[in-house]
Amino acid sequence: MEQLREFLDYIRLNRNASPHTVAAYASDLSQFVAFAGEYTGKRTALRPKHLDLTVIRGFLADLHRERQSRATVARKVSAVRAFFRYLRREGVVEDDPASLVVAPKREQKVPAHLSVDEMSQLLETPDVSTPLGRRDRAILELFYASGIRLSELVALDLEDVDLPGRMVRVMGKGRKERIVPFNQKAAGALRAWLKDRVALTQGDALFVNARGGRLTGRSVQRLVARYVSSCSTRFGISPHALRHSFATHLLQAGADLRAIQELLGHVRLSTTQRYTHVNVAQLLEVYRKSHPRAHKS
Repeated sequence: MEQLREFLDYIRLNRNASPHTVAAYASDLSQFVAFAGEYTGKRTALRPKHLDLTVIRGFLADLHRERQSRATVARKVSAVRAFFRYLRREGVVEDDPASLVVAPKREQKVPAHLSVDEMSQLLETPDVSTPLGRRDRAILELFYASGIRLSELVALDLEDVDLPGRMVRVMGKGRKERIVPFNQKAAGALRAWLKDRVALTQGDALFVNARGGRLTGRSVQRLVARYVSSCSTRFGISPHALRHSFATHLLQAGADLRAIQELLGHVRLSTTQRYTHVNVAQLLEVYRKSHPRAHKS
């Protein structure tokens, strides 16, 4: 469908959507359009005017029959809604039937994270007697010190890092730039790595492989998984879990939620509120120490 290609170009060029976001929209909406073609019997002659409320509800029913998760269904509904908003704004359709569809509420799962002790152990795992071990220590330290995303870390160039000022310039989602501080431990690890980096590349990338090429997200995922498995029996600890650990530990130490929002680069505070999980035992301990009547019998 021509309008689908135009919509994908629109979000990429006008909304600064990341390649990952564009790919997700393309996948979800291609599935919707394919279903609509089958449902209406207009596989080769499908037009936006054929995409009515009945088709959308049929698509949702099909997803439920496939036992898709609530999160998956909600994401696909969001994509369909965005597509129809675009079609209406461009004057392609007069009505927006997708606005009448209620998406299922997403399950609020708490992402995996490490405790302070587990994080300290992980940071000590790389063999810093080797250049790549020093690189890996710098990667882990920077993840935990700054809370940046995996995509942001692998996109970093040398010029983005201010070692004396202990700040890093990050290009986040929607190509929004932010400045994030990091601590002395991360600065020391970065200095050690930069001495080795000179022998591997004259390029721009901050983190490179043994051949001097920019590290990929997949490579960083693998190295994080390798170090976690060597010091822990935990599963599901990804680079994002290190970001989550960063936010969780700041919050537990009393950091303001809005400050954490700025550090993480979240547009909405509601996104940051996912990080406000504090276990019941800790809440009880805080209550016993803080409430004026908690010690009275």
